[in-house]
Amino acid sequence: MTIEADTDGPAPNPALVLIGDALAAIVTLTAVAWAADLPRMVGLAPYTEQFLALILACSLALVFLKKPSRLVGLDIALSLLGLATALWVMWEYPRLIFEQMSLPLDGLIAGGVLFLLTLEALRRCTGWPLVIVVATIAVIGLVGHNIPGALQTRQVAPERMLMYLAYDANGLFGLTLNVAATVVIAFVLFGQLLLKSGGADFFNDIAIAMMGRRRGGSAKIAVVASGLFGSISGVVVSNIVATGVVTIRMMVSAGYRRHQAAAIEAVASTGGQIVPPVMGAVAFLMADILQRPYTEIVVAAIIPALLYYVAVFAQVDLQAARDNIALVDESEIPDTKDVLVKGWVFIAPFAAIVLALFTFGQRPETAALYGGGAALLIGLVKGYRHRMSLSEIWRALCETGSSVVDIVMIAAAAGFIIGVLNITGLGFGLTFVLVSLGGESLIALLLIGAAVCLVLGMGMPTVGVYLLLAVLIAPSLVQSGVDAIAAHLFIFYLGMMSMVTPPVAIGAFFAAAIAKAKPMQTAFVAMRYGWTAYVIPFLFVLSPTLILKGEPIHVAIDVLTACVGVYMISASAVGWLNATLSLITRAVFTVAGIALLTPLSFGFGYWTNLVGGAVVAIAFLASRLGPNMLNPRGTQWKPRLLPVKHSKDVAEIGEDRIVR
Repeated sequence: MTIEADTDGPAPNPALVLIGDALAAIVTLTAVAWAADLPRMVGLAPYTEQFLALILACSLALVFLKKPSRLVGLDIALSLLGLATALWVMWEYPRLIFEQMSLPLDGLIAGGVLFLLTLEALRRCTGWPLVIVVATIAVIGLVGHNIPGALQTRQVAPERMLMYLAYDANGLFGLTLNVAATVVIAFVLFGQLLLKSGGADFFNDIAIAMMGRRRGGSAKIAVVASGLFGSISGVVVSNIVATGVVTIRMMVSAGYRRHQAAAIEAVASTGGQIVPPVMGAVAFLMADILQRPYTEIVVAAIIPALLYYVAVFAQVDLQAARDNIALVDESEIPDTKDVLVKGWVFIAPFAAIVLALFTFGQRPETAALYGGGAALLIGLVKGYRHRMSLSEIWRALCETGSSVVDIVMIAAAAGFIIGVLNITGLGFGLTFVLVSLGGESLIALLLIGAAVCLVLGMGMPTVGVYLLLAVLIAPSLVQSGVDAIAAHLFIFYLGMMSMVTPPVAIGAFFAAAIAKAKPMQTAFVAMRYGWTAYVIPFLFVLSPTLILKGEPIHVAIDVLTACVGVYMISASAVGWLNATLSLITRAVFTVAGIALLTPLSFGFGYWTNLVGGAVVAIAFLASRLGPNMLNPRGTQWKPRLLPVKHSKDVAEIGEDRIVR
């Protein structure tokens, strides 16, 4: 996979662009109307599946127009076919579901067309890997009754399976497409309105005001700004492109190497997806799928997200000291008081969501409308640097619809997978096989699950990653006795890290393209910055204290020692703690960090915590007494003095439009 500037190719047809924008706006407005319960208010009572069919109709048409092939005529034909077929299904759905068992010919034809068009749209959105996954599972579902062993399935006639996948509530128009068409679209619209109203500028300015004067300030600005915006946006690549043009340029100017700046931006944007309370809208999906209170999901996600950012902050801070990174120019740092005076009102949209959820008991998608309405009002009345215009509202509607079509297609594909697993019994077989591969060892099962998550994540949008893994991997973990929330957080975290894990690492590759750095080098450095996301999920599965479950005193001790342990391992990774660390000292720090990360529930956790704590105390005392204490050979590392760059190399960062 390569990433390059989009400089070639014919200019888009203005008429098709206008039609695409109209379809995108219809997707958004339809979801808004459904979330606001407008059909009931005007006396209509459509099936939920009819609403989903309308969303699918516009999304299919939009994909073939927005992601064209070289054959414009074919794209238009497929767009019209997808629109017409899904609209026909919407209109005929009451009859089709009533006659489902009799296998009507028109229903079979429409179902087959929708299946094939959805796979082609999925290919254009995500590439071949996920299409191959869906097709493979479908084939196994058809011939699996001939497979001996655990993967043997119930025999289902092809036409029966097609009707089930196309029209049953456990298939295409099931839970995954439902949450994508309601919760996801509502929160993406909320993020767009917040962006257009000036909220993103406020987050960026407050990050600069808070971190600009600190050591490694340029990187810390990137971490804070990208983390805040990433939690709302729900799309790592979009967040990297939106904030990276500014933050990467700032980091390179301060003295971070290009691949380091790109890696920091990629890790910060990826981490934003795991930050409560929004978590890129996954928190609400997880609550729906697990049928658990939303607050329970948010509380469980707090400490893992904290440990992730402790590691990132520690590394950029210590690296700034090691490499003598320049401070942010004072002229670029706004006054904190001025920023807060101008932007404090942007707390209101988040307060509106919280009140809607917990005071008024609204559904997540309706709560998102409350937040979006507050952001819209702020933008029209006050704004941040300027007031929101009507054209910006239109663009928010269009960009919301355009940005969610990938998620809609992934959700539709996940619906096909769920349908096959349910009607054939293949889901039980897959769970049995994964559990069997793990044998009697939960660790082995977790390692297998982690590897599958990293592969299946494939750089997809946040919601798509979670939906796919929640269907394929999480059930086997729960079946093995893992707490349900811990299992779903495990697959979500490991799936998200596919954004920076080679060979796919699409998030790291996009950031590298903006920074003009080497993609693979950027990805491997990003893995180092985000190392906790590969480790902490194993710990909170094995010991739920890190998701705030257990005796309060044990939770407090485990959280405190984990924070210190993360800092020690991060210092070892950078090789600096008030002085250059020798290899032996770095090894000792790593062992001490691992000891401190060990939860008390492991039995030997008390002793490892005591030993790790003693090493930490000695290390920090030695760091205060002098650098030779940490480097017995007596050689101090001489900082690499990088000049602050204002050359063409820095100026050109982010000028190209980046595409996959």
